[in-house]
Amino acid sequence: MTDHTSKPSLEDVDEIVHEPGEEFVESTNVAEFMREYGIDDYDELIERTTTELEGEPESGIEWFWDELVEYLDIEFYEQYETVRDNSEGPQFTDWYPGGELNLAHNVVDRHAAVDEERRNKVATMWEGEDGDVREVTYHELHRQSNQVANALEERGVETGDTVGLYMPMVPEVVSILYGCFKAGAIAVPIFSGFGVDAAATRIADSACSVLFTGDGFYRRGSPIFLKSAADDAIAEAGHVEHTIVFDRLGSEARSAGEMRAESEAGRERSDSTAEHEIPWGDDRDEWWDDAVETQADEYESKSLDSSQESMLLYSSGTTGKPKGIVHTHAGVQVQCAKEVYFGMDLKPSDRFFWVSDIGWMMGPWTLIGTHTFGGTVFMYEGAPDHPQPDRFWEMIDRHKLTQFGISPTAIRALRKHGKRQTTSGEPSGSDGADDWLSGHDLSSLRILGSTGEPWDPESWRWFYENVGGGEAPIINISGGTEICGCFLMPMPIQPLKPCTLGGPGLGMDIDIVDPDGESIEDDHERGFLVARDSCPSMTKSLWSGDERYLEEYWSTFEDMWNHGDWAQKDEDGFWFLHGRADDALNVAGRKVGPAEVEGALIDHEAVNQAAAVGVPDDTTGTAVATYVILEDGHQVSDALREELRAKVGEELGKPFRPREVLFVDDLPKTQSGKIIRRAIEATYTGEELGDMSSIENPSALEGLEDAR
Repeated sequence: MTDHTSKPSLEDVDEIVHEPGEEFVESTNVAEFMREYGIDDYDELIERTTTELEGEPESGIEWFWDELVEYLDIEFYEQYETVRDNSEGPQFTDWYPGGELNLAHNVVDRHAAVDEERRNKVATMWEGEDGDVREVTYHELHRQSNQVANALEERGVETGDTVGLYMPMVPEVVSILYGCFKAGAIAVPIFSGFGVDAAATRIADSACSVLFTGDGFYRRGSPIFLKSAADDAIAEAGHVEHTIVFDRLGSEARSAGEMRAESEAGRERSDSTAEHEIPWGDDRDEWWDDAVETQADEYESKSLDSSQESMLLYSSGTTGKPKGIVHTHAGVQVQCAKEVYFGMDLKPSDRFFWVSDIGWMMGPWTLIGTHTFGGTVFMYEGAPDHPQPDRFWEMIDRHKLTQFGISPTAIRALRKHGKRQTTSGEPSGSDGADDWLSGHDLSSLRILGSTGEPWDPESWRWFYENVGGGEAPIINISGGTEICGCFLMPMPIQPLKPCTLGGPGLGMDIDIVDPDGESIEDDHERGFLVARDSCPSMTKSLWSGDERYLEEYWSTFEDMWNHGDWAQKDEDGFWFLHGRADDALNVAGRKVGPAEVEGALIDHEAVNQAAAVGVPDDTTGTAVATYVILEDGHQVSDALREELRAKVGEELGKPFRPREVLFVDDLPKTQSGKIIRRAIEATYTGEELGDMSSIENPSALEGLEDAR
């Protein structure tokens, strides 16, 4: 990245690669919307839904978010009085005031209440890592969600109370989420891969009295035990009075009483029995079968104010305590539905798969968006490369999945897997992941999706050409937990350049500004991505209060939400992101984004993955340090190290040539595949790691310390 005040080059991504055919364009949901309202092209669509309307009493934003409710058939119990009240500014806009609704009504109740065909349609299709497959119909989901709501009320949960979901990725998490919505409880999803401290922080902050958890789940062929971590987190956090435990691993087969009796008798247990034993306390713990499945399966979802809190999602900050993001019933309902319907072009027969845990924003986003329209969500429990690197391709083929969303880092890892072995043990003839794709029919895929971080052009093209067959558009989106949706999102009717995010999402007033807050969007310069107005799903504050909320998002520019990303619109109107503005490496007064350094390294045939961080330097202020994972068949050497340093210097300029190139076997990542650069930087400099709650592979930190 060059200094943001100068004009950077976009040559690597300047070619239009995807050009949707006329027949496909005409078939899309967004094209139908445009025909309905007499909108001629994409530019007019964005202008109509995001800007002031000449001669109209309301803005395009107000028109769109009002019209959207009826157009998408989102049902309110009580009609709202006006689309919004922004008298206190965009920071505290009240959306759909006077209205009453319930998310659960729109995503499950109404589908289970109509004809037999709709009731018996599959709502969730789940596959465990061990190969188990389960399908849950809307009728079954409705029945079980009602049971969850009744179980919550039996345990004293009322409207506005928080309920924790520290759950394995099983179909029951959907029933728990929707059961919370029904009862007016605030669902608090907690990533199942979190350790004790991270889970405890969220339980303590949300003060949930009921926690749903499981005995464990499978990851890379081995059981991961969750209940003991939940117990330790509760001991650290307090608050929890009832723990409801789902039996994923078969632990319930040995009752708590039997385990206690054997312990008191001092009898030895076999290793296989001990493997499935979990800690138990009769005063707090209950099995799912006893606590939920015994409940009545009828429940009338509560009619709730539009601004009633629905979810508390946590976003890890660079330092300090994670941020509790507060979402409402109306906000996430309209945002998730809009994006899945228009951006991901959901059709009635689609099977929608986005790789995410329920503890991350994309989990609820996928469920709410797809189930609003009675669609089918595919869920997968385990690792992407278990038992082999073609697990995703095999599942897409076998289940005929139609939308597939994944992070760029995960694609980079899958793309560069080694050659498939033949039955004789010898590598097969073709190279890399293309070979793992061979033999799998991916023609069911209509739309590809990605989020989380910038792409490199080579990996984007590989995803588009090999997974999408050169036909499925990549809907590369960027927003965040704070809006449970996207600031930037291409529409499937658009042509695409590699790595682009298209443009602003529908109904999103997005801009690119310089440090003084002046728009530079049409100057094609790199600047700060901001929102000039609110949207219904924007967090109504932070759980900890308004002070941190205003400081985090509204303090940089007047009445503008600063999202913290570097953004740029090229001369053809395509928007791009260049990484986090606070991640920018300022070397001798010139700025470069970590993603650009990493992209230069990944372009080398020897490099599988890379991470770049800024470290203190006496001469330049900041120097670049890099960590590299090599491809199979390539060896660590000083010659390769110098070759990689030179390559970065050639592509980005000598000031950005890494001070060090260190070789590792793994990089610290979140469950969604993002590289945790601040952990790498802290390890390099010997500073405190800070909040590591999002890390999936803590052992990678030890590898950083031993890097060569």
